[in-house]
Amino acid sequence: MIGDGTRGAVVADARVFQEDWVPGDMHHRDAELNLMASALKPVVEGDPGTELLLTGPSGTGKTCSAKYLLGKLRERVLDIETQYVNCWSDYTRYRVLFRILDGLDSAEAIRNRSSASDLLERLREVDIPVVVILDEVDQLAESAVLYELYELPHVEMVLISNGEAEVLAGIDDRLQSRLRTATRVSFDRYGTDALVSILEQRAQKGLQPDVVGRSELEAIARAADGNARNAIAVLRSAAQLAESRDLDGIAEAIVDDAVSDAQTRVRRTLLEKLNDHQRVLYDVIASDEPIAPGDLYDAYEETVEEPRTKRTLRTYLTKMEQYSLVVAEGSAQGRRYRTGDPGPDDR
Repeated sequence: MIGDGTRGAVVADARVFQEDWVPGDMHHRDAELNLMASALKPVVEGDPGTELLLTGPSGTGKTCSAKYLLGKLRERVLDIETQYVNCWSDYTRYRVLFRILDGLDSAEAIRNRSSASDLLERLREVDIPVVVILDEVDQLAESAVLYELYELPHVEMVLISNGEAEVLAGIDDRLQSRLRTATRVSFDRYGTDALVSILEQRAQKGLQPDVVGRSELEAIARAADGNARNAIAVLRSAAQLAESRDLDGIAEAIVDDAVSDAQTRVRRTLLEKLNDHQRVLYDVIASDEPIAPGDLYDAYEETVEEPRTKRTLRTYLTKMEQYSLVVAEGSAQGRRYRTGDPGPDDR
C-alpha cells in the first residue's frame, strides 16, 4: 500500500526507521541488558528494585535498550505500568509528573489536577509498580522532582544521560547520596560490525528483499562512526533517495548523498529539540562565531527577559556540544564557541 507511505519499491515498512521503533530483539547489548534486568528483577517478584543510571554517547542504544527491557517486563508482570519521559521537552516538575500520569489516568482526570503537587498526590495513590524512563535527565530545570519520585516506594526510575557528571551537577546532596546506590550501566560506541548487524535487522524488517547489500551497509556504518541513530538515519535517507530516483535498490553511489541528506535531517531534528534559551545561545553563536563565553553570555542576557544562571547556560552548552551542535575550542580565557556539524559523518 504505497498510498499510506509504508510500502514502496524499496521501503516495506517506514515505521522501522522511526526513532521510537523498538526491535523485537536487541543486538550487541547483552551485557548491558543483563545488568539492567538484574536491577529490576525484584520488581518482577513484587519488591522494590534499584534505580538505573544509563550513560554513554548519543546513538549507543541507551534509550532503545531501556524501552526494550520495559517491554519485556510488561510481558512478565500483570500489574505494572511503564512510562517514558523525555526531559529535554518535558523539563519542568509539572510536565514530568503530567507525562507519567498521562498513561495512567484519563485525560480528564489529569486536567482536573491544576498543580504539580496535585499530580504528585495522584501518583502517590497509584497502587501498582510504575517504572519510569527519564531520558535526557540532565536537562531537567527542576531536578527536585527526582527526589520526589525516589521517595515513592512503588516508583522505579531509569535515568538516561550522556554522562553521569551532568546528572549529578544538577541535583542536591541528598539525592546524590541516594543515587550512589543506583546500578550504573555504561554504553560504548558500536563497532562497525555491530552497526552492520543493526542495519541488517532494520533492512530485513523495513526494506523490500535484496534492495541493499552488505557492502552498502558497511559504507553506512563507517560513515556513522559508532552511532546507531545516525546509521539508521542514513539508511532511511538512502531508501528514500532510491525511491525518488525510481531505483529498485540502494547502490553504494547513493550512500554519499544519503549521508549528506541524513546529516541535514539530524541537524534539523536536534535544533527543533532545543528549548527557548538553548536556541538563543545557538543563534548568538551562529551569528557571531567564534565567540568567547563572556560575549556569548552578555548577548544572551540582552536577548531574553528572564535569563538563566551561567551554570545553567554551561549545562545547555555541554548538551549542545554532546550532540555536536556547537563546538568549544581552546580552554580557559582562550575558549571560543562555534556551530558544529552534527550528523551521520560526525567525528
